[in-house]
Amino acid sequence: METRRITVLSAGLGVPSSSRLLADQLAAAAERQLAAAGYGADIEVIELRDLAVDIANNFVTGYPAPKLAAVIAGVEASDGIIAVTPVFSASYSGLFKSFIDVLDPKSLEGKAVLLGATAGTDRHQLVLDYAMRPLFTYLRTRIASTAVFAGPQDWGNNDGDGAALSTRIDRAAGEFAGLLQGPQPRQKPGAAESLPFEQLLAGISGGQ
Repeated sequence: METRRITVLSAGLGVPSSSRLLADQLAAAAERQLAAAGYGADIEVIELRDLAVDIANNFVTGYPAPKLAAVIAGVEASDGIIAVTPVFSASYSGLFKSFIDVLDPKSLEGKAVLLGATAGTDRHQLVLDYAMRPLFTYLRTRIASTAVFAGPQDWGNNDGDGAALSTRIDRAAGEFAGLLQGPQPRQKPGAAESLPFEQLLAGISGGQ
């Protein structure tokens, strides 16, 4: 069974955090969708609040601390990313953006991404399309068409209508899982065979 490595980024600040709750539900739904398609999932959840000091120091020193370096390496090695942030001042949180800024911009190219956001009012739900989606488009990622916003009214809402949080999560996770199926853009091809110089020269001469 092929396995897809997924890194879940949660930028929530509280404990417990609604951003972490949404991130966990998105990850669980993605794992189910991948399993139904015959894929395994290796999921790692990163709480960015635990890295806040290391992220700030990275901007000052230019070098990541060992813990932050390990997280960066994990993100770069992943096939897909689930990114969830709380909304502050109509945009993603400063902590979330600061972590993205310490990454090599080219390291996210081609990765599948599922976006999520939480806030205290539905007035902030457009942050997904006007802030997060442009950011990850700039980074040349492959973004699931459906992003998930969760406000206070969504938690515990099981009324069964199309706007229910669980419905949106399943739809978004299905799209994300679809992006992770088949050959992945960032999967490295097998190592090229090294030929002796004489053989390479013979090949060039034979083509003339």
